[in-house]
Amino acid sequence: MTTELRTLTPAEWDTFYATLERAFGVTESKEERELYRDLTEFDRTIGVWEGDRCIGTAGAFSFRLTVPGGASLPVAGVTMVSVAATHRRRGVLTSMMRQQLDDVRARGEAVAVLVASEPVIYGRFGYGVGTFEMRAEIDTARVRIAVPEGTDDVRLRYASVSDAEVHRRCEEIYARAVAGRPGMLARQPGWERMPVLDPEKDRGGATALQCVLAENAENAEDTDGTVLGFARFRVKPQWSAAGADGVVVLEDLEAVGPKAPQAAAALWRFLFDLDLTSKLTARNRPSDDAWLHLVSDTRRSSLVLRDSMHVRLVDVGAALEGRTYRTPVDVVFEVQDAFCPWNEGRWRLTGDAKGAVCVRTADPADLALSVRELGAAYLGGVSLASLAAAGRVRELREGAVAEAAAAFGSDVAPWLPHGF
Repeated sequence: MTTELRTLTPAEWDTFYATLERAFGVTESKEERELYRDLTEFDRTIGVWEGDRCIGTAGAFSFRLTVPGGASLPVAGVTMVSVAATHRRRGVLTSMMRQQLDDVRARGEAVAVLVASEPVIYGRFGYGVGTFEMRAEIDTARVRIAVPEGTDDVRLRYASVSDAEVHRRCEEIYARAVAGRPGMLARQPGWERMPVLDPEKDRGGATALQCVLAENAENAEDTDGTVLGFARFRVKPQWSAAGADGVVVLEDLEAVGPKAPQAAAALWRFLFDLDLTSKLTARNRPSDDAWLHLVSDTRRSSLVLRDSMHVRLVDVGAALEGRTYRTPVDVVFEVQDAFCPWNEGRWRLTGDAKGAVCVRTADPADLALSVRELGAAYLGGVSLASLAAAGRVRELREGAVAEAAAAFGSDVAPWLPHGF
């Protein structure tokens, strides 16, 4: 039977999503299904059909991504990609990736990003790992936290996760944080619902989501102080023969402004000191998170680093012009891109902290690499020097690797705070 790839219609969504759930081996809650249906951009969502059966799914969300220098670029957030197990190795995924990247280019988006369920899949389509997330299981019975001066000037209070005003303030904090770190996504309308989605099936025996606000306590009479930060978390009660052995599960923590170090430290200290607990689990934190410099023992924090956001430059010239560079750079890249051949060839990048230009050139190449390596290095979290040491970047002019690696770097590690 022949297959047809076509744009999804609202009437086909339930069949489409059931195909996705089966491929991932999950059954989403009613709340999750409703949210993802509301967020679905039908003109960016495709299915592969065999008669009335959906055997392939893929979609994209329209996001804005912070890049080094603080600019916010429109990007395609690739999502909901699956192929039915009965139709593997028939070119279904390749056909969807082809359609999708052509569409991204037509929309004028220079970058596509995704979070991979299986990282091995997407390299052949030009995606490189551009951000990492840090996970930690901190033994709070043994690890101590030393807070900076002024932390006691921060007041903490519990706040209802479902309170609209509390949620608004937390979203304001998040929005201010976005501009300061590459890899973060500005929340588009509807996405503010994602961080407070709290299906019981995903709690793992822990409580419902809780929230604590960090506020300026300089005016003790002020009962509605300036919000400096927040933490959302759960507590999983556990008991052993020795007594309480509960786990704090951190979902989200942000602090901004001049007092951000004190606010963040106050929130971490609070999480460390919760009664009846002896462990703090952080599921997704930046690899350079400040709490690493506050704790007495990182070894007993069981740190794990794993890939997070995969980055694909759809338009090499526009993407490289869209960010700034930490040091002056003038380098010619010889780019290989078999899947998007319009990127193939030589590109001259000149730029600094104020801006950049990237144009086609016939000049001799300084560095040779594939678009996958450019995507990995794009947000400043993966060094071109490291890629060169692995043989993934070839230096054709002496000193070019060092020059480009310094320019592409970021003062803060890129980080994706939530999936999509």
